[in-house]
Amino acid sequence: MTLSQRLAEFAHRLELDDVPAGVVAAARYCILDAIGIGLAASTFEFAQRSTAGVVALAGDGDHAVIGSTTRLPARDAALLNGLLIHGLDYDDTHTASVIHASASAVPVMLAEGMRQRADGAHALAAYILAVETAARLGQHAGGWWQKVGFHPTGVVGVFGATLAAGYLQGASPAVLAHAQGLALSMASGSMEFLEDGAWTKRLHPGWAAASGITAATLAAHGFEAPQRAYEGRFGLFATYLGAHAPPPEVDPLATLGHQWETAQVAIKPYPVCHYNHACGDAALLLRERHAIDAAEVAAVTVRLHPNQFPVVCEPLAAKRRPQSEYDAKFSLPFFVAACLVRGRFTLEELEDSSRRDPQILALCERIHYDVDPQTAFPQHFSGAIEIEMRDGRRFAHSERIQRGAAERPLTPDEIGRKFIDNAVRVLPLAQAERLRDAVLGIDRAPDLRELCAALVPP
Repeated sequence: MTLSQRLAEFAHRLELDDVPAGVVAAARYCILDAIGIGLAASTFEFAQRSTAGVVALAGDGDHAVIGSTTRLPARDAALLNGLLIHGLDYDDTHTASVIHASASAVPVMLAEGMRQRADGAHALAAYILAVETAARLGQHAGGWWQKVGFHPTGVVGVFGATLAAGYLQGASPAVLAHAQGLALSMASGSMEFLEDGAWTKRLHPGWAAASGITAATLAAHGFEAPQRAYEGRFGLFATYLGAHAPPPEVDPLATLGHQWETAQVAIKPYPVCHYNHACGDAALLLRERHAIDAAEVAAVTVRLHPNQFPVVCEPLAAKRRPQSEYDAKFSLPFFVAACLVRGRFTLEELEDSSRRDPQILALCERIHYDVDPQTAFPQHFSGAIEIEMRDGRRFAHSERIQRGAAERPLTPDEIGRKFIDNAVRVLPLAQAERLRDAVLGIDRAPDLRELCAALVPP
């Protein structure tokens, strides 16, 4: 059987009862986190511009947009909701594959779940299917996606989204296999946004979600597609990774249905690139432990795996002077400097006033980077920091496993507080609490109507 056929068979027979209870619980909290971030994102300028553009193309529809009274057709709602969930780069990450797992899975679950009038258990199973698929395809590349210029969230997210959409449509294994072949021609996501802090990365998971619905629906209507979407001569791995494609004897689906990657998804404590988090935690710990005054810091060295340098450290001069709030999310010098100056890093630290803070910018100039010899990358986004004070004192700390990872997860209370903090930017507290309860009880819901209705502000 091809990889497409094996995934199709797995999807066709999946039931939520097959999934361990701990994995189901983790999935519910990931969905809650994603929706809360989408609500917070809806208040930002990029969201308003994006909504205007999508509405101009799509017109009216029946499907809810997170944090908005706008209603769109299903596919366009999935596009915009994915953009909102990922737009602040505050959403979860499957560490081994470095993909933002929920940002494409949740929009498909909401749009196609409503369109097919699915019950909550079926919708939750579709979400898990999307994550399990994308995570395996992402980590199969062994960390090469970004190095050859592709953002794996978009490139592999479309396959998970396609299977989730087909699953909710009740597609046969044959249709699901064709749908993945269609998705091969829709997989996309360039890393060029790193050059100038452009917005395009925000689009990738929403595009994956909308493309997944398209691929599944075309396949359901008989559109024929390649059957070797992944391992073929011009399949996903050969075309996108070239000489860095994994050897054919390595099976990306060996643990499918036995080891659940959904349980490995890390929820973020900070609204910045996940590569930055461990160094930020280390900086905040040292600041508190030693009462560090940022003005008295002579130099800071942050340490990461070399594969992380191009994303958050290079070119260093540009990273020390981020040009936008999105650019700042991918700047390790700015993130660490703000942590040391402010003693925190929230959405407020991404605002213009923070990015122009002379104390933060001055400290950025004294931050350098080097290799962390003890890194656990790519299994974990390790980070270390050494701070040299003007009086000669030196302080150092290393975080081998970033906070939020499966081995060091945020607690349900921490995730719940993060959700409420994000949600009340748009919703009254009582409505935010109803939405929280609807998400955490999704597997018992007869449908998604109550959940989707609570996404819309008064």
